[in-house]
Amino acid sequence: MAKKIKEQVQPFTWSYAPALESKDHIQLKQQYELFINGRFVKPNSGKYFDTINPSTEQVIAKVADANPKDVDSAMMAAKNAYDKTWSKISAKERGKYIFRIARIIQERAREFAVIESIDGGKPIRESRDIDIPLAANHFFYYAGWADKLQYAFPNQQIKPHGVAAQIIPWNFPLLMAAWKIAPALATGNTVVLKPAETTPLTAMKLAEVMQEADLPPGVVNIISGQKATGAAMVQHPIPNKIAFTGSTAVGKWIQNEIAGTDKKLSLELGGKGANIIFADAALDQAIEGIINGIFFNQGHVCCAGSRLFVQESVADIVVKKLKQRMETLIIGDPLDKQTDIGAINSKVQLDKINHYIKLGIKEEASMYQSSCALPSKGFFCKPTLFMHTSQSHRIVQEEIFGPVLAIQTFRTIEEVIEKANNIPYGLSAGVWTDKGSKIFNLTQKLKAGVVWANTFNKFDPASPFGGYKESGFGREGGVHGLAAYLQQF
Repeated sequence: MAKKIKEQVQPFTWSYAPALESKDHIQLKQQYELFINGRFVKPNSGKYFDTINPSTEQVIAKVADANPKDVDSAMMAAKNAYDKTWSKISAKERGKYIFRIARIIQERAREFAVIESIDGGKPIRESRDIDIPLAANHFFYYAGWADKLQYAFPNQQIKPHGVAAQIIPWNFPLLMAAWKIAPALATGNTVVLKPAETTPLTAMKLAEVMQEADLPPGVVNIISGQKATGAAMVQHPIPNKIAFTGSTAVGKWIQNEIAGTDKKLSLELGGKGANIIFADAALDQAIEGIINGIFFNQGHVCCAGSRLFVQESVADIVVKKLKQRMETLIIGDPLDKQTDIGAINSKVQLDKINHYIKLGIKEEASMYQSSCALPSKGFFCKPTLFMHTSQSHRIVQEEIFGPVLAIQTFRTIEEVIEKANNIPYGLSAGVWTDKGSKIFNLTQKLKAGVVWANTFNKFDPASPFGGYKESGFGREGGVHGLAAYLQQF
């Protein structure tokens, strides 16, 4: 059985004093209710669950646990709002509401960023500089499309589906809500949204934004809950459209559950992104792309570049540089502006990651972890490399959703295309080379919904995102994101 590599790379690093983001400006309640028909209401069950801070393991707030009666109330509110209000007003007016939501998110961006990091564990730099601005930008983008749908779909008759049931994951709580709510509203649908049970707080704060924007009651309903709540939403007869982002297993269950109905479905599921480095790439730039693609976000993105393919002639130098860069990464309090890697979202997820790390060792891959110390409290994991892996390793084939990178080498373009595609998933990939011809060649042959060139994990509201194979179907973002919420004739 392979042993953990003892070698430790110790480059010179600076020591930084803590630079904690203040929490004084945020407002969090001790208890959050369900947002139905424009008001916060107590759950029919009277039950609540705790949402905790993964970096401290302390309870932040209690959150309502919606049961099937609550789901029914939210669906009825959405249907009434669609029939009596949202379908009656002009597209231009819809756009004004969406624009107003975007502006309020901008104004409260600092508050949203801090709450996102407290509830989800991601570094404040990522919440502040990426997640929250992107969420606001999606509302801005789709506000502009609301009265221009005839230009997006020329020579077609279009109409909204009606009520959209939307279920989002814990890795990008506010951004995923924006990805789904903004295009649904722009195309004239009403919404019932359920955030993940481990990260419900920014969604509940978004409900406050809906109130502040004077959105008509029932147009957006946000209900918190656990697995049973999501199942009740899928099985409810009212929604005409289901949009789900999460695990492949749950996506398959949803697809099976609505088979034989006229409900429309879009799924954005798991991934195991391939990051491909050719010998002619700018290696230092590529190293930063790898770090950004798998470690800065704790591996908590379905499109994470968790498989690294390095051309054989530069493999040794790439691995050496990667280890050196890993030693400079700072793991700690997500609210510290110096932190590169925050907390794993939950104990359950940390246990899953540790299971795969042990599995990688058992499968005789060579493991390297940075020498950083982990905080004594909270759910943290060291950035981890697995070398000498093959296509048969489970750590190569299965989604881990953590800061674990499996490395393989290749010699030819044909070899790396075959290896990259030999996997059940098809969500994302990255290509690092100075030859444009290689980039265009691989973008045609890699079976991935998104292929980044000399960068990784870059998003834009105008750019569609989605997968193939077991990574789902349908697109979010751009004009393609509008199509998911429209009937076209």
